[in-house]
Amino acid sequence: MKGGKNMEKYTAVNWNTPENDYVEMFWEQNLKQFWIDTEYIPSKDIDSWNGLEQPMKEAYKMALGGLTLLDTLQSHTGMPKVIDHIDSLQNKSVLSYMCMMETIHAKSYSTIFTTVATTPEINEIFNWVQENEHLQFKARTIDSYYRKLDKKDASPEEVFMALSASVLLETFLFYSGFFLPLWLSGQGQMVASCDIIKKIIADESIHGVFVGLLAQEIFRKFSAQDQERIEKNLKDLMYVLYENELKYTDEVYTEVGLSGDVKEYIRYNANKALMNLGFSEEFEVKEVNPIVLNGLNVETTQHDFFSKKSTNYEKALEIVHLHDDDFDFGVDTDLDI
Repeated sequence: MKGGKNMEKYTAVNWNTPENDYVEMFWEQNLKQFWIDTEYIPSKDIDSWNGLEQPMKEAYKMALGGLTLLDTLQSHTGMPKVIDHIDSLQNKSVLSYMCMMETIHAKSYSTIFTTVATTPEINEIFNWVQENEHLQFKARTIDSYYRKLDKKDASPEEVFMALSASVLLETFLFYSGFFLPLWLSGQGQMVASCDIIKKIIADESIHGVFVGLLAQEIFRKFSAQDQERIEKNLKDLMYVLYENELKYTDEVYTEVGLSGDVKEYIRYNANKALMNLGFSEEFEVKEVNPIVLNGLNVETTQHDFFSKKSTNYEKALEIVHLHDDDFDFGVDTDLDI
């Protein structure tokens, strides 16, 4: 079949010639960090969960519910939209892998929920997620920047702001939810479940750095005047999200007495998000809770995959061989085609 002269030509990704000096490193690091939720055993936390006071249980469920919403947004909308507007096929490949991991993150919270909550309780928390104005606000705000990429000819500024929104989501907004699992785990509570959370944090850390690099490459191409204006717009967005995050924190953490610590942690991670984007820190941070900060020390550069597994890791080793009968679903496949 002969194609016309003006038909679009499709290009295959060629990994034999690196397109930049960092993409292969990020590809390899993502592969080294690969994991799935069923490799871990959150059921070991049942006794620990039963020992928590009810307000702490409620805060924990709200934190995980909020995280589930954000990872759902990132996997279903954020990453797919961004991928369409990145020229480098190798960079697209890394982003596609990250998108897949976001879906694993979203499922992983449900793995923890199944262990610690009844079905009616789980349904209740997901209803809360849909109705909570602060959660919905941050999801809607981030999504508005992703939706600017619905059109094929999105401007460089729109792509930059979408990438920046992604970094703010993954390096800043997630962490109010991460705080409680890290804090409890640092005191010997809900440790097995936090092993999953730490794997998610390790992923989000590398996601924020990589997407931040892509954003910086675009930002450097703007004129000095445009850079000043766009940086102001970005910081305005960050402060809008920050003010909302303070309200969300009060709602989730006031009853367990942790609002102050979480807000300090929020400022700490807002600064990290800005640095990932190539900007200077914006917030003065006095002292981040040392228990939580210690929990952040995940080994994101560890080359031995299995050495990162805790005692709560369990690899499925039973191999089940498939046979032809396994694909007989009782459906008439004798179709006229």
